[in-house]
Amino acid sequence: MPQFRPSSHCGKAALWLAAAEVLLIVAWSSGFVGIRFAADYAPVLLVAFWRCVVVAFALLPFSLSAIRRASPLTVAVHAGIGLLAMTGYLTGVSKGIEYGVPAGLAALIADLLPLGTALLSMLVQRRLPDGRVWFGLTLGVSGVTLATGSAISWGNAPMWSYLLPLAGMLSLALATLWQQRLPQTQAMSLPAALGIQSAVSALAFAAMAGAEGPLLPTMTTGFVIGVLWTALLATLGGYGLYWFCLRLTSALRVTSLLFLSPFVTFCWAWLMFDEPLSWPMLLGAAAAGSGLWLLIRPAAGMSRKRHNALKNDG
Repeated sequence: MPQFRPSSHCGKAALWLAAAEVLLIVAWSSGFVGIRFAADYAPVLLVAFWRCVVVAFALLPFSLSAIRRASPLTVAVHAGIGLLAMTGYLTGVSKGIEYGVPAGLAALIADLLPLGTALLSMLVQRRLPDGRVWFGLTLGVSGVTLATGSAISWGNAPMWSYLLPLAGMLSLALATLWQQRLPQTQAMSLPAALGIQSAVSALAFAAMAGAEGPLLPTMTTGFVIGVLWTALLATLGGYGLYWFCLRLTSALRVTSLLFLSPFVTFCWAWLMFDEPLSWPMLLGAAAAGSGLWLLIRPAAGMSRKRHNALKNDG
């Protein structure tokens, strides 16, 4: 009997990871729809401010004791990750759109996160990925481009403004690699880490949104729904599952899941706004899914090697 325990444990862990990854794709995709909905009722940065405030206060009962026990350095590190992952990413994408970058093109650049993560990881580790990884990334990028192609146009924005979504994407990629390489001494519970990130991002968004107008919006049903949607689904669900999955597997695998984000976003838009689906979207999803499979397989192979090693040791 003992020799079967590692297999059973690995199987359960794989199921938990797969379930979390599916929920991550759904929750992360909800953020784009939530921002689109909320933008009709208030400026995007104001919505981001209140979204972070709601999450920070919601997590306070579950994170306060852990934050009190943490060292100032640990708190500062997670605050830095939050500024990159939330403030940098959301500001880069939303301000790019505000300055005239077409929304479809901004979303496409944001969805290149797996490629940005791979390139930054290559620079940090000074090691080239193998051919399977490059092929998987190529399929994923091609799928995203095919799925979003009908929504892409260059627009008439200033040339520098196209760098804003790119900077936002790289900001999240950098935060992802920083989070994964944290030493154990700086680890925190997920509610505490997300609470710190939301609180510091709320302060940053308060400064930016406050420069544009009052922080107290006109309270409408649409604004409240938009804030709660982005806070609960996109932040607690999206970012929470993003960091959770990152603790279980590689940065490349987690970010590659977001190759499927555009297609799921289209499904959200189809359900909520009655926007039509098209064959290019479906073909793009198939290509992105193929690329994701190639990128996930190496990690699965490594798991089998570790399991065989456990069997041999036993």
